[in-house]
Formats: sequence, structure tokens, C-alpha cells
Amino acid sequence: MYQEDTIAAIATATGEAGLAVVRMSGPEAEKILSGVFVRRQPKAERLRSHALYQGKIQDPQSKRILDQALVVVMRKPRSYTGEDVVELHCHGGVFLVRQILGLLLSQGARHADPGEFTKRAFLNGRLDLTQAEAVLDLIQARTDKGVELALSQVEGELSRWIGELREQLLDIMVQVEAAIDFPEEEIELLKRDQLIANIASLGDKISVITDTYEWGRLFRDGARVCICGRPNVGKSSLLNALLGQERVIVTPVPGTTRDVIEESLNLQGLPVALWDTAGIRETDDQVEKIGVEFSLRHLAKSDAAIAVLDGSVPLAEEDWICLSAVKSKQTLVVINKSDVQQRINVDQVKQFIGPTRLMAVSAKLGNGVIGLKLALRELILGAAPTAPVVLTNIRHKAALERGKKALAAASASLIALQPPELVAVELGDARDALGEIIGVVQSEDILERIFSNYCIGK
Repeated sequence: MYQEDTIAAIATATGEAGLAVVRMSGPEAEKILSGVFVRRQPKAERLRSHALYQGKIQDPQSKRILDQALVVVMRKPRSYTGEDVVELHCHGGVFLVRQILGLLLSQGARHADPGEFTKRAFLNGRLDLTQAEAVLDLIQARTDKGVELALSQVEGELSRWIGELREQLLDIMVQVEAAIDFPEEEIELLKRDQLIANIASLGDKISVITDTYEWGRLFRDGARVCICGRPNVGKSSLLNALLGQERVIVTPVPGTTRDVIEESLNLQGLPVALWDTAGIRETDDQVEKIGVEFSLRHLAKSDAAIAVLDGSVPLAEEDWICLSAVKSKQTLVVINKSDVQQRINVDQVKQFIGPTRLMAVSAKLGNGVIGLKLALRELILGAAPTAPVVLTNIRHKAALERGKKALAAASASLIALQPPELVAVELGDARDALGEIIGVVQSEDILERIFSNYCIGK
């Protein structure tokens, strides 16, 4: 599945820093280190595993010192990859770190591919596939809740649940296989009703978990929220109020915002991309017309919308255009400028938009903004799932759904009194779908697709 060679890469982010880490993994890692590392207090004995040593990085040909560094050797199998691993902790200058990596490569190491360290950890049994994928989620998490969900999978929560499910499925398969191997006994499979009930129970357990995917996806990838409305209702002011700082130009001139402006917001652990869009209205201005098209396009692909109305004036035709556009989406209708006399007909809005939430705020003074944030989070997420595991990965969801479909087919075959050989094949498909999630069933294409998303050095 991979070359048994020694790989090397910079494990820390590119850029100047106080510290950088260059990592090697493979059978020649320690030998390469011995050629470039000069210990501060030279001793005859071998470097101890999992201990830090101070010394200098030296080019063995020119004898030129590149840097002072700390070095640690982690011998197999007690290492991240399950191979001999060496880390050089050096000063974090961009040019310097590349020089050190180049030195290791010149001594026989190969530059690691993206995700190759974690891929080796998986192939050597240090992590299963869900844990390996969760490592990337942990690196890319943008909020504390995202970290919490990723960490639970790194620690094997999903893997354990899948393992328990596979064990229950294997118990069912044993009964079916017994009916195939000993047909004259007519054992076990005669209890078709019980087998059907057990298979249905497995399908229900899968449904409980797959139903959590959308909730988990929002914490992993973030929600997209479009702030829309006609010109000059205070969309940009509301964006600034939600962010708690002046990030967008605000003027009394209608049409100031002509492009989509994106900013990030953390709603109690939920990452949100807020889109401040151009005012939606009929216009002959070609530039503004493009902005309106962008607004409608972003509205269509958003997870939720905030439709902004100006409470200080009666409803205009352009307000109705905006309300019509958001009617089919999860929407909060925000009546802005609550700090001045209200002239808007709220009852008309309620009658048109239906049960969608209606809130009054003053973006200028910040009144109602905290309540708006809470309402927006609740609108997007709904109630928290009570399932034992939360899915965040579409690959896991797709595999579980294939497994559930195979279980349903097996159940239908039992009901139709089909031969046990057919039932066994369908149950085997369900087992393989579950095994694919944790990597028991492997596909090189899937592995390459997963690990190619990693940064080099992880």
C-alpha cells in the first residue's frame, strides 16, 4: 500500500515563527539523523526513545552548522505512524527550515506527500480511517464545538459505535450461514420473524445516527447566512452590529453595497459565514444589476436568511420582492430601526411570510442584536440530537445509508422466503458498507482522496 521508505516534511505552518518542526518517518530516519545531528554533549550510547536532546544541525559534507535544535526519536511501534519517527525542533525562519528539510532529503529521505504521515498511521494500525479523517477535522476546526466533535472521533467514539453495530450484524449473519451449512437441520432461519426484527433494529440504529449529519455538518463546515433586503434598510449596519465592529462601509446612499461581502461569526460554537448582499430591487444600473444577481444567487445557496425591513417607513414594493425570495427558506425577518417611530405594517408581514420568526432590532444602537444571534443559532440548528454519535462526514453518512439499504433488502428477502444464500449476500453488503467507514474494507481510490486533503507534514 506504500513504499517502505523514509519520508520527511515540515510539520508546522509556513511562515516566520519562534519554532518549527521538521519530521521524518521510516526505517532510515534515525540513520539520517545521526549523519546531520551533533549532540551538545557527545556520548557513545544510542539516543533514548521519546527523550529530547540538544545539539546542532550540521551538513556532513561541508561541516557547516545550519542551526541549533532539539531532537526527539520515537521508535516503532510507539510513534504516530507506527514507524521510527524523528522530529527536529529548530528555529522557525522560513528559509532556515527549508534548508534543514533540504539537508534531510539530500541524505536519502523522500519528501512526504500530503497526509502521508497520517496515512502510514492508518495503514500500520495506529488509527482507523474515521480517526485519521478526524485528525484533519481537528486541524481545521474553527470553534470549540467543532474541536469537541472532531476530538470525540479522534478518540474513537464513532469507531466504537460502528464496531458494536458490526458485531450485532455478524451475530445475525452467523444464524443465516448456519442455515446454509446445515439445511437439513432447518435451524435458526426458521425464526424469520426474530431475524427480521433484529435487522430492523439495526436499520433503526443507523437512521438515528444518519439523522445527525446535517447538525454535525454545520459545526464542521459552518452555516451560510444571507442578509438580504431592499437598498438602505440597514443590512450593512446589521452586519456590523452582529460582528461587534465596523467591518462594512455604511452610508445613507442607497446601493452602497454592490458586491457580496462575507464575514465570519461564531454563534456559541457554530461557525457562520455572513453574507451582506446588495439591495434587491429593479435597477437600470448595470453594475448594481450584477450585484442584485449575486444577492439572489447567494440567497439560493444559503442555509438560512435574514430578511431586513425598515420599520420607520411603510412597506415598499421592493420589500415584497425580498420577502417572496425568502419565503421558502429558513428565515428571520428583522425589522430594523426600532429606535425611531414605527410606520411599518407588521400584520401584513406576518400574513405574507407565515410562521417565520419576526424580530425588531436597532442596528444603530445594538438593541435586540443579542436576541437575534440566539434566534439565528436556534433557527439553523434546531434541537440538539440525542444520538450517541454525531456524524460530520458525508462519506460516513453515504456508507451508513448503503448499509441500511442492504439491510432492508435482506429483510425483504426474509419476508419473501428467499433462500438463505441471497440473504447472506445482502447482509454481507451491509457488513462491507460498515467496514468501509473504519477502513476494514479498503479502496485505494478512497484512501488517496481522503489523505490528499491533508497538509504536507501531517
